[in-house]
Amino acid sequence: MTQASEPMIRINNVEKYFGDFHALKHINLEVPRGQVVVVLGPSGSGKSTLCRTINRLETIDEGTIEIDGHLLPEEGKDLAKLRADVGMVFQQFNLFPHLTIRDNVTLGPIKVRKSKKQEAVSRANELLDRVGIANQADKYPAQLSGGQQQRVAIARALAMEPKVMLFDEPTSALDPEMVGEVLDVMSELARSGMTMVVVTHEMGFASKVADRIIFMADGEIVEDSDPESFFANPQSSRAQDFLGKILPH
Repeated sequence: MTQASEPMIRINNVEKYFGDFHALKHINLEVPRGQVVVVLGPSGSGKSTLCRTINRLETIDEGTIEIDGHLLPEEGKDLAKLRADVGMVFQQFNLFPHLTIRDNVTLGPIKVRKSKKQEAVSRANELLDRVGIANQADKYPAQLSGGQQQRVAIARALAMEPKVMLFDEPTSALDPEMVGEVLDVMSELARSGMTMVVVTHEMGFASKVADRIIFMADGEIVEDSDPESFFANPQSSRAQDFLGKILPH
């Protein structure tokens, strides 16, 4: 694989406002294929907004975003098609409560990818096995723990065969004892070579699994480095302050 190949995600001079509030300021970021990028920063720094612009859940005011060499369209069929290439897992699981776990996972491939039902079911069973909940396939979301539901959400995103996976604080709504089981699935996914952008407060995951740390403050990327350098020797006072508050002394 040469360095010259297209990055999987390319963000160029992106600006985003909510009314008068400047949420993202001249964001430039390239994520190579297979890289795991963890985005850290204090609340309100723009992490989730950045994550949500990558599949246009939030529109941008200026700049461009490309996925696998293709510009993100504004709307319409092309956007839906490109969005199918970008899996997203949120803080809330967003599963359909009236569908079984298996049906939650097969819905997208059948409706959007036009997969045959039998293929979609077989793939769903494989993915539910991969995230450790094959035995829950016939249950409904309300019958599962939060950690199990989040693992279903990951399987559902993977069922679309995405090129990129975005995670927006996927463990922050979970009880502490369930966080590990979701991070384990994410770590396994990272090892399999998936391109991932992860917004999280889980520093252990960030230091062990990330190839790269992006630190944001006030809508800007303040630091961009490898985990070892970032945690051992943050360059900016904002990052030093942030780590000082959250890491054990």
